[in-house]
Amino acid sequence: MPIDLTGKNALVTGGSRGVGRATALLLARAGASVGIGYHSRSEEAQKTLDALHEIGVPAWTEMGDLSDPEDVEILFRRVDTEFDGLDILVGNHGIWSNKEASIAEMSNEQWQKTLGANLHSVFYTCRAAAHRLRDHGRLVLVGSTAGQRGEAFHADYASTKGAMMSFVKSFCIELASRDITVNCVAPGWIDTEMSSSAFEGAGRELISRSIPLGRIATAEDVAGPILFLCSELARHITGEVLNVNGGAVLVG
Repeated sequence: MPIDLTGKNALVTGGSRGVGRATALLLARAGASVGIGYHSRSEEAQKTLDALHEIGVPAWTEMGDLSDPEDVEILFRRVDTEFDGLDILVGNHGIWSNKEASIAEMSNEQWQKTLGANLHSVFYTCRAAAHRLRDHGRLVLVGSTAGQRGEAFHADYASTKGAMMSFVKSFCIELASRDITVNCVAPGWIDTEMSSSAFEGAGRELISRSIPLGRIATAEDVAGPILFLCSELARHITGEVLNVNGGAVLVG
Protein backbone atom coordinates (compact mmCIF):
# COMPACT_ATOMS: atom_id res chain seq x y z
CA MET A 1 0.00 0.00 0.00
CA PRO A 2 1.86 3.14 -1.15
CA ILE A 3 1.90 6.36 0.84
CA ASP A 4 0.03 8.99 -1.14
CA LEU A 5 -0.14 12.51 0.27
CA THR A 6 -1.42 14.17 -2.90
CA GLY A 7 -3.50 17.21 -1.98
CA LYS A 8 -2.01 17.47 1.52
CA ASN A 9 -0.24 20.56 2.81
CA ALA A 10 2.75 20.07 5.14
CA LEU A 11 4.88 22.41 7.23
CA VAL A 12 8.32 21.21 8.34
CA THR A 13 10.20 23.29 10.89
CA GLY A 14 13.96 23.04 10.98
CA GLY A 15 13.58 21.99 7.38
CA SER A 16 16.63 23.47 5.71
CA ARG A 17 19.00 20.59 6.48
CA GLY A 18 19.44 17.21 8.17
CA VAL A 19 16.33 15.34 9.24
CA GLY A 20 14.09 18.26 8.34
CA ARG A 21 15.34 18.39 4.77
CA ALA A 22 15.10 14.62 4.35
CA THR A 23 11.55 14.66 5.71
CA ALA A 24 10.50 17.54 3.46
CA LEU A 25 11.77 15.67 0.40
CA LEU A 26 10.00 12.44 1.37
CA LEU A 27 6.72 14.29 1.96
CA ALA A 28 7.10 15.94 -1.44
CA ARG A 29 7.82 12.64 -3.18
CA ALA A 30 4.60 11.34 -1.64
CA GLY A 31 2.78 14.27 -3.27
CA ALA A 32 2.45 16.84 -0.48
CA SER A 33 2.95 20.57 -0.87
CA VAL A 34 5.66 21.61 1.57
CA GLY A 35 6.48 24.75 3.52
CA ILE A 36 9.84 25.02 5.25
CA GLY A 37 10.52 26.94 8.44
CA TYR A 38 14.18 27.57 9.22
CA HIS A 39 16.24 29.65 11.64
CA SER A 40 19.13 31.22 9.73
CA ARG A 41 20.65 28.97 7.04
CA SER A 42 19.24 30.77 4.01
CA GLU A 43 21.59 29.14 1.50
CA GLU A 44 20.73 25.64 2.69
CA ALA A 45 17.03 26.50 2.80
CA GLN A 46 17.23 27.64 -0.82
CA LYS A 47 18.89 24.37 -1.84
CA THR A 48 16.10 22.43 -0.14
CA LEU A 49 13.52 24.62 -1.86
CA ASP A 50 15.18 24.00 -5.24
CA ALA A 51 15.10 20.24 -4.59
CA LEU A 52 11.40 20.41 -3.72
CA HIS A 53 10.67 22.31 -6.92
CA GLU A 54 12.58 19.68 -8.88
CA ILE A 55 10.23 17.07 -7.47
CA GLY A 56 7.41 19.21 -8.82
CA VAL A 57 5.37 20.24 -5.77
CA PRO A 58 4.41 23.70 -4.54
CA ALA A 59 6.95 24.73 -1.89
CA TRP A 60 8.14 27.77 0.03
CA THR A 61 10.44 28.80 2.89
CA GLU A 62 10.17 31.23 5.80
CA MET A 63 12.99 32.28 8.14
CA GLY A 64 12.37 32.93 11.82
CA ASP A 65 13.21 32.19 15.44
CA LEU A 66 10.52 29.85 16.75
CA SER A 67 11.40 30.62 20.36
CA ASP A 68 9.85 34.03 19.61
CA PRO A 69 6.03 33.87 19.48
CA GLU A 70 5.93 36.81 17.07
CA ASP A 71 8.11 34.94 14.55
CA VAL A 72 5.85 31.90 14.96
CA GLU A 73 2.85 34.03 14.06
CA ILE A 74 4.68 35.30 10.97
CA LEU A 75 5.39 31.71 9.93
CA PHE A 76 1.78 30.67 10.32
CA ARG A 77 0.47 33.73 8.53
CA ARG A 78 2.61 32.50 5.66
CA VAL A 79 0.91 29.11 6.03
CA ASP A 80 -2.44 30.89 5.74
CA THR A 81 -1.29 32.69 2.61
CA GLU A 82 0.30 29.75 0.81
CA PHE A 83 -2.06 26.92 1.77
CA ASP A 84 -5.83 26.47 1.75
CA GLY A 85 -5.43 24.55 5.02
CA LEU A 86 -2.79 22.65 6.96
CA ASP A 87 -2.75 18.85 7.07
CA ILE A 88 0.68 17.99 8.47
CA LEU A 89 3.08 19.65 10.91
CA VAL A 90 6.51 18.14 11.49
CA GLY A 91 8.25 19.92 14.38
CA ASN A 92 11.91 19.17 13.81
CA HIS A 93 13.62 22.34 15.00
CA GLY A 94 15.90 22.44 18.04
CA ILE A 95 19.45 22.78 19.34
CA TRP A 96 22.03 20.61 21.11
CA SER A 97 25.23 22.09 22.48
CA ASN A 98 28.38 20.11 21.76
CA LYS A 99 29.94 21.58 24.88
CA GLU A 100 29.43 19.48 27.97
CA ALA A 101 28.13 21.28 31.07
CA SER A 102 27.25 19.70 34.39
CA ILE A 103 24.08 20.83 36.12
CA ALA A 104 26.25 22.30 38.87
CA GLU A 105 28.10 24.48 36.37
CA MET A 106 25.50 25.14 33.65
CA SER A 107 24.83 28.82 33.06
CA ASN A 108 21.40 30.43 33.22
CA GLU A 109 21.96 31.53 29.63
CA GLN A 110 22.48 27.99 28.31
CA TRP A 111 19.50 26.63 30.23
CA GLN A 112 17.17 29.38 29.04
CA LYS A 113 18.43 29.22 25.46
CA THR A 114 17.81 25.47 25.21
CA LEU A 115 14.37 25.71 26.79
CA GLY A 116 13.45 28.48 24.36
CA ALA A 117 14.69 26.69 21.24
CA ASN A 118 13.51 23.18 22.14
CA LEU A 119 10.43 23.55 24.33
CA HIS A 120 8.88 27.01 24.28
CA SER A 121 9.07 26.87 20.49
CA VAL A 122 7.15 23.58 20.47
CA PHE A 123 4.36 25.15 22.51
CA TYR A 124 4.18 28.21 20.26
CA THR A 125 4.15 26.24 17.00
CA CYS A 126 1.69 23.61 18.21
CA ARG A 127 -0.63 26.27 19.60
CA ALA A 128 -0.66 28.02 16.23
CA ALA A 129 -1.08 24.72 14.38
CA ALA A 130 -4.05 23.68 16.52
CA HIS A 131 -6.10 26.47 14.96
CA ARG A 132 -5.10 25.54 11.42
CA LEU A 133 -4.79 21.76 11.18
CA ARG A 134 -7.68 20.28 9.30
CA ASP A 135 -9.59 17.31 10.66
CA HIS A 136 -7.70 14.03 10.10
CA GLY A 137 -4.40 15.94 10.29
CA ARG A 138 -1.04 14.69 11.45
CA LEU A 139 1.42 16.25 13.88
CA VAL A 140 4.85 14.71 14.48
CA LEU A 141 7.49 16.12 16.83
CA VAL A 142 11.12 15.04 16.67
CA GLY A 143 12.38 14.16 20.13
CA SER A 144 15.41 12.18 21.21
CA THR A 145 16.52 9.08 23.03
CA ALA A 146 17.96 11.56 25.55
CA GLY A 147 14.42 12.44 26.57
CA GLN A 148 13.86 8.87 27.75
CA ARG A 149 17.15 7.94 29.36
CA GLY A 150 18.66 11.33 30.15
CA GLU A 151 22.03 12.61 29.01
CA ALA A 152 24.63 13.56 31.59
CA PHE A 153 26.29 16.94 30.96
CA HIS A 154 23.47 17.75 28.53
CA ALA A 155 20.62 17.93 31.04
CA ASP A 156 19.17 20.99 29.34
CA TYR A 157 18.68 19.09 26.09
CA ALA A 158 17.43 15.88 27.73
CA SER A 159 14.96 17.80 29.87
CA THR A 160 13.38 19.56 26.91
CA LYS A 161 13.03 16.33 24.94
CA GLY A 162 11.51 14.52 27.92
CA ALA A 163 9.02 17.36 28.35
CA MET A 164 8.21 17.13 24.65
CA MET A 165 7.13 13.52 25.08
CA SER A 166 4.75 14.47 27.89
CA PHE A 167 3.48 17.33 25.74
CA VAL A 168 2.67 14.86 22.94
CA LYS A 169 0.67 12.66 25.30
CA SER A 170 -1.33 15.67 26.48
CA PHE A 171 -1.89 17.25 23.08
CA CYS A 172 -3.01 14.05 21.36
CA ILE A 173 -6.02 13.77 23.67
CA GLU A 174 -7.00 17.38 23.06
CA LEU A 175 -7.04 16.86 19.27
CA ALA A 176 -8.38 13.32 19.18
CA SER A 177 -12.01 14.35 18.66
CA ARG A 178 -10.96 15.87 15.32
CA ASP A 179 -9.14 12.68 14.30
CA ILE A 180 -5.80 14.49 14.42
CA THR A 181 -2.94 12.28 15.56
CA VAL A 182 0.01 13.59 17.57
CA ASN A 183 3.16 11.50 17.86
CA CYS A 184 6.87 11.76 18.57
CA VAL A 185 9.84 10.20 16.80
CA ALA A 186 12.81 9.68 19.12
CA PRO A 187 16.11 9.29 17.26
CA GLY A 188 19.41 8.39 18.82
CA TRP A 189 22.65 9.48 17.17
CA ILE A 190 22.16 10.80 13.63
CA ASP A 191 24.89 11.51 11.11
CA THR A 192 24.12 15.21 10.73
CA GLU A 193 25.98 18.46 11.24
CA MET A 194 24.49 18.99 14.71
CA SER A 195 26.20 15.86 16.02
CA SER A 196 29.36 16.02 13.91
CA SER A 197 31.65 17.10 16.75
CA ALA A 198 30.81 13.91 18.68
CA PHE A 199 32.05 11.81 15.74
CA GLU A 200 35.54 13.30 15.66
CA GLY A 201 38.55 11.10 16.33
CA ALA A 202 37.47 7.74 17.70
CA GLY A 203 34.00 9.07 18.49
CA ARG A 204 32.27 7.62 15.44
CA GLU A 205 33.55 4.10 16.09
CA LEU A 206 32.74 4.22 19.81
CA ILE A 207 29.22 5.50 19.20
CA SER A 208 28.59 2.93 16.45
CA ARG A 209 29.67 0.15 18.80
CA SER A 210 27.20 1.37 21.43
CA ILE A 211 24.26 0.88 19.04
CA PRO A 212 22.96 -2.71 18.78
CA LEU A 213 22.49 -2.40 15.00
CA GLY A 214 26.10 -1.25 14.78
CA ARG A 215 25.66 1.94 12.80
CA ILE A 216 24.72 5.59 13.19
CA ALA A 217 21.43 6.61 11.61
CA THR A 218 21.22 8.75 8.50
CA ALA A 219 18.72 11.59 8.22
CA GLU A 220 16.71 9.39 5.85
CA ASP A 221 16.53 6.65 8.50
CA VAL A 222 14.56 9.08 10.67
CA ALA A 223 12.56 10.72 7.88
CA GLY A 224 11.01 7.40 6.82
CA PRO A 225 9.24 6.76 10.14
CA ILE A 226 8.08 10.39 10.18
CA LEU A 227 6.54 9.90 6.75
CA PHE A 228 4.80 6.76 8.03
CA LEU A 229 3.29 8.65 10.97
CA CYS A 230 2.04 11.33 8.55
CA SER A 231 0.24 8.74 6.42
CA GLU A 232 -3.04 6.87 6.56
CA LEU A 233 -1.08 3.75 7.50
CA ALA A 234 -0.64 5.28 10.97
CA ARG A 235 -4.17 6.62 11.36
CA HIS A 236 -4.81 4.68 14.60
CA ILE A 237 -1.51 5.65 16.27
CA THR A 238 -1.49 8.68 18.55
CA GLY A 239 0.33 9.78 21.68
CA GLU A 240 3.22 7.42 20.93
CA VAL A 241 6.99 7.73 21.00
CA LEU A 242 8.51 5.84 18.08
CA ASN A 243 12.14 4.99 18.78
CA VAL A 244 14.45 5.22 15.78
CA ASN A 245 17.81 4.56 17.34
CA GLY A 246 18.99 1.11 16.30
CA GLY A 247 18.08 -0.29 19.72
CA ALA A 248 20.35 2.12 21.61
CA VAL A 249 17.63 3.04 24.11
CA LEU A 250 17.59 -0.58 25.31
CA VAL A 251 21.22 -0.77 26.37
CA GLY A 252 23.24 1.08 28.97
